[in-house]
Amino acid sequence: MNLSPRPGERPPDLIVYNTSLVLTCAGKGPRRGAEQEELHVVPDGAVAINGDRIEVVGPVAEIMQMGGAPTTLGDARGGIVMPGMVDPHTHPVYGGNRADEFLLRLGGASYEELHAKGGGIQATVDATRKMRVADLVESARGRLWSMFFAGVTTFEAKSGYGLSVASEMAQLQAIRELNAEGPWDLVPTFLGAHSLPREFADDREGYVDLVCEKMIPKVAALGLAEYCDVFCEEGAFSVEESRRVLEAGQVHGLEPKVHADELSPSGGTRLGVELGARSVDHLPYVSDEDIELLGKSKTAAVLLPATTFFLFGDRYAPGRRLVDAGAIVALASDHNPGSSHTLSMGRVIELGVMRCGLTVREALNAVTINAAYAVGREKELGSIEPGKQADLVILNVTSPEKLIYAWGVNHVVAVIKRGMLVDRRRQPDVTRPKKQRFSDLFS
Repeated sequence: MNLSPRPGERPPDLIVYNTSLVLTCAGKGPRRGAEQEELHVVPDGAVAINGDRIEVVGPVAEIMQMGGAPTTLGDARGGIVMPGMVDPHTHPVYGGNRADEFLLRLGGASYEELHAKGGGIQATVDATRKMRVADLVESARGRLWSMFFAGVTTFEAKSGYGLSVASEMAQLQAIRELNAEGPWDLVPTFLGAHSLPREFADDREGYVDLVCEKMIPKVAALGLAEYCDVFCEEGAFSVEESRRVLEAGQVHGLEPKVHADELSPSGGTRLGVELGARSVDHLPYVSDEDIELLGKSKTAAVLLPATTFFLFGDRYAPGRRLVDAGAIVALASDHNPGSSHTLSMGRVIELGVMRCGLTVREALNAVTINAAYAVGREKELGSIEPGKQADLVILNVTSPEKLIYAWGVNHVVAVIKRGMLVDRRRQPDVTRPKKQRFSDLFS
């Protein structure tokens, strides 16, 4: 191959080559309807990177002739290269665990029953309130590394386990510090309206006042979040209470998101669409009318099938019907200590296909370009296109369908974040891992 430079061209810093396919997921905006099946594949493709940006993607014969010899050649060993995955719904910062509740659910207890007895979210609130910011950072770091090495390079990260001014701010500060560590990107979401804390059990209005009049203004003043979320559900917050919280967030520059129609037809989807929410999440009980609304709206439908699976449910979000209606469909892990204790986006993709009715290709768009849209990052992330951030994942399969055929397996062999190869064999001791050599990775 000719690697001599063309006049005036700068050699790439990195060329990833020897791929079976490059899944670019490129194109205008998020995928919807029939377009969600389109991955825009480059067979035997290569990706050239300069700094933290993608310079060009195309056939390997063309890429290897551009600009002279690169600083690094990355051999994908015949695997697939795809965009770094985006997880648009996680709760990674919390204290304690709820393994005891899992055992109770195995014995037949329901999520709602455990919540009513002071377990569920409140149990995690109790543990989280005892932790300092440094403790929250330390406990969340390992979770993020596990998910990162499974291919997720950007996370939406929610608060919601503090439910007091001080503890909610501590969670969001921990998210800020984790984001500064990297190598991942974290998109912060304020979820003070996650549940009613026990000290406000007899004063619902007082707690909503606290969220709207104290928490949200402080979050905005400190720049700790981009989004304001609410759990709109029977036993959590009503449509009217949720509307008040989300509108207060909008006044202070926080874009709405909604936990909607998870355990019952809550009205959360309709509220989210009405307020122009970036996404409505969960949706097992979304109505036919609201599916049509989502199909005509700019609000993403984020499906969380791992939650239904982990709670032993049998009603999954209707992904097939949502795609066919033209909705912007994304997938997320909902990682949290109680109802979805998974660190594997691969399992989420499998459940999106096996339980929500998505095709494999629709599911891959749902964790890349559509997931990036669900957190407002579609112009920067979610596809392999010139000028976008160089976040790539290398998989040890040769076709998308083999991701599902060999289910329960982490197919990720390498993760590139901002043009930096991060060694997946170890969790770095330093917060900013050094650039690794491909020869080291595959030795």
